[in-house]
Amino acid sequence: MSPCLDRYAVAGNPVAHSRSPAIHALFAAQTAQPVDYGRLLCPLDAFAATVRAFAAEGAKGCNVTVPFKFEAFELATRRSQRAELAQAANTLRFDPEAQGGWLADNTDGVGLVRDITVNAGVPLQGRRVLLLGAGGASAGVLGPLIEQGPREIVVANRTVDKAQALVDRHAAWASQHGVVLRASSLTSPGEGFDVFINGTAASLSGSGVPVGPEVLSPGGLALDMMYGQAAQPFMDWARAHGATPRDGLGMLVEQAAEAFALWRGVRPDTAPVLARLRAEIDAPASGASA
Repeated sequence: MSPCLDRYAVAGNPVAHSRSPAIHALFAAQTAQPVDYGRLLCPLDAFAATVRAFAAEGAKGCNVTVPFKFEAFELATRRSQRAELAQAANTLRFDPEAQGGWLADNTDGVGLVRDITVNAGVPLQGRRVLLLGAGGASAGVLGPLIEQGPREIVVANRTVDKAQALVDRHAAWASQHGVVLRASSLTSPGEGFDVFINGTAASLSGSGVPVGPEVLSPGGLALDMMYGQAAQPFMDWARAHGATPRDGLGMLVEQAAEAFALWRGVRPDTAPVLARLRAEIDAPASGASA
């Protein structure tokens, strides 16, 4: 590695599978930014210490993947509005204390929204949206989804109390944007949603889609935040029941571009990067969310 390159990484456990280094290498080449982006494997009981050591070595920032997004939020002295809403962060910028200290952001939601509205060409305003799951993935995207002004968002989760807590945290934001927001169990979320987003780990664990096909509308969008082989059963299920399936690869690229812009002050063109990754994934592939 050249000493003139600024260091970044994806921090998580596991991280060996992550396509983030390849994505950021393409972004760096496209924008002529001096970036070296790698992987940072963090012990489950030593995330904070590992990231602090990485920053102490002169690194400029990191992305954060499972299972550390909530811990990442707590590490920063400054948080973006969307990180505050999520109470979770997937991006850290290691600003020096003279600049106010580390900044935490959450780019997952804006990445998802851009993939849906721009890449897939599906507007969210006035639509009915079902968001499955109430963990870190769903927490990261709910605020930006609300900003798009859908008519209704239902957050469905196995533990309704957890979904309700997420809804309560976003209640004022939803009211401000004129969005009906409610929590639900997995057994009765409703029917015929225009957009169905799976933010659970069901695809990764191979446990199947935990709701019935009645949640889908004919031709509606059904998106899994996983990608590649992990998302294939979900996509096959959605297609078999008349929905338009989509995986999370576009979200992955778009959220990475938002993080890159936060760090470098320039936003890369995501279209050629997404096309290149899609070609690779459509050959033998595997997937995860960061």
